[in-house]
Amino acid sequence: MEYTHRLNQYPAGPTKQDIQAEVETAIQAASRNHCVEVYKKCYSCIDLTSLNVTDSTSTIRTFTQKTMEFHDHYPDIPNVASICVYPNFVETVGLEIGDGKMAITSVAGGFPSSQTYLEVKMLEIAMAVENGADEIDIVMNVGQMLTGEYELVANEIEMIRKELGDETILKVIIESGALQQPELIRKASLLSMLAGADFVKTSTGKIPIAATPEAAVAICHAIRDYYEKTGRQVGFKAAGGVKTPQDAALYYTIVETILGPAWLTPALFRIGASSAANNLLSAITGQTVQYY
Repeated sequence: MEYTHRLNQYPAGPTKQDIQAEVETAIQAASRNHCVEVYKKCYSCIDLTSLNVTDSTSTIRTFTQKTMEFHDHYPDIPNVASICVYPNFVETVGLEIGDGKMAITSVAGGFPSSQTYLEVKMLEIAMAVENGADEIDIVMNVGQMLTGEYELVANEIEMIRKELGDETILKVIIESGALQQPELIRKASLLSMLAGADFVKTSTGKIPIAATPEAAVAICHAIRDYYEKTGRQVGFKAAGGVKTPQDAALYYTIVETILGPAWLTPALFRIGASSAANNLLSAITGQTVQYY
């Protein structure tokens, strides 16, 4: 598929100055969302994440058990959207979930750098799905994106999309902190969607610049423009550096303002987080919580 031609059918997005103005407006507007109701919604949109070099079968089993026992401790708070782990732990998570409804997310395809053979990426992704992953988070080839090799970038995502089929959710991480420029972030977002992404995700959390409100605004504008042209709703995921309830509420507000209330569900809005879970629980309950 000729992606550069399709990309050129979209006009340029907001400028850096426009985006900064929108961020400042969103920061002010977010104060209305510093409330328990919104914090609960944000909590329900979390992909609860453990992507540590110290992860083991034992730690992931305990991590999953606590997630599955959450309603025993907090029956009035909706549980997280999914548990996110490395591919080799997907089966461990699945065994603990059993017949539960919790979704399993796996980073795969050479995460976090995407610097490996396409065949290796495809095999890792296929193994993760075979072992029970419901959702796959991949990293686009950022190096190719930076050198303008848009066809290569999009065709790789398209091949992975076809490998997954329609039943598995595909989130594409554009690593916005490496792209930096708003128009490049916009192009990466559009290419991801054109190639079949179900979500555009900001970051891996493994480089110094992770999610930023500025990147979120650029991505959400691209998602809105894509929706207006195609009618297909694509989700937004903020990941990396989302730690406080105020951080979560700001991204919630950006999505609310640009994309609208229809996007404020786990089906279309996610937060990749670990420490944010405890901090949101603390804000919801009004006391310090260290559940995870």
